[in-house]
Amino acid sequence: MQKKDKKILITGHLGFIGFHLAKRLIHEGHSIMGIDSLNNYYSQKLKKDRGKVLDGINGNYISKIEDISNEEIIKTLKQFKPDIIVNLAAQAGVRHSLTNPEDYVSNNISSFLNIIKYAKDYGIEKIVYASTSSVYGGNTDFPFSENDRVDDPLQFYAVTKRTNELMANAYNDLYKINFIGLRFFTVYGPWGRPDMSIHKFTNLIINNKPIDVFNYGKHSRDFTYIDDLVEGISLVSLKKNKYLSNNYSEIYNIGGDHPITLNNLIKEIEKNLGKKAKKNLMPLQMGDVKKTVSNIKKIKKHYGFSPKTSINEGIKSFVDWYKSYY
Repeated sequence: MQKKDKKILITGHLGFIGFHLAKRLIHEGHSIMGIDSLNNYYSQKLKKDRGKVLDGINGNYISKIEDISNEEIIKTLKQFKPDIIVNLAAQAGVRHSLTNPEDYVSNNISSFLNIIKYAKDYGIEKIVYASTSSVYGGNTDFPFSENDRVDDPLQFYAVTKRTNELMANAYNDLYKINFIGLRFFTVYGPWGRPDMSIHKFTNLIINNKPIDVFNYGKHSRDFTYIDDLVEGISLVSLKKNKYLSNNYSEIYNIGGDHPITLNNLIKEIEKNLGKKAKKNLMPLQMGDVKKTVSNIKKIKKHYGFSPKTSINEGIKSFVDWYKSYY
């Protein structure tokens, strides 16, 4: 790792991934500014409780509630003068993008453009940003590789994330801003989003309510435990990479490397809850894919990233947290 006194801006720091990353980097001694719009896509209480955890850490940390899709955010960035920006602020959720595409333009494209404008005018070491495995769309070549075609998205969420990747490439070519994009694969763990399947299933099973199981539970996902993901983000943000030149716009897959079916995921939740699920077996949803598998050879080679957490360990940690929080 490089020296421990970096000034790091994390957008979306009250979101699931941003919270865990901020917590780690504050503990490591970095100067952290977190910016979050605190929108109401899901429970503001959960976000505020994450914020209370961060506030309780003894470290150099500033939290701002601002909308980065507004150009006024550049003034805040000028005051902090970050060395590195980790852009995790986004409108998440594949389903929501089918009915509310306009949310994704402002939150995923306009916001990213403002971050880039700051970097262009005031200089920065690098921008690390969240992309998604959804950019692989209907790809049926497994595992997904960074060199695969990504011009066949199945929902608007993926369109906006692929747009971010193209924006990064263009601004790197034009202005020599360094970018690293990370294609996340189905992240889960404590403090996770309530709209994610593990969270929803746990809640419904505990409350003796049926769960909707799409594609009859046969589709599989490359679930990535949050601590493993944060380790990967930290590595690409702080570690020197001998494989990159001084000027780069690079993409990496970051996944759990062990996909499982939805049916097996449900069995793991049932085991940890000591309760059987009541299932509504249903066909595949519009905009969904049957399988995701990450090829993580590139990030392993360049940064030494290797996920450590099994699905058994990860689900146990999530269920333990869920029971203690709710």
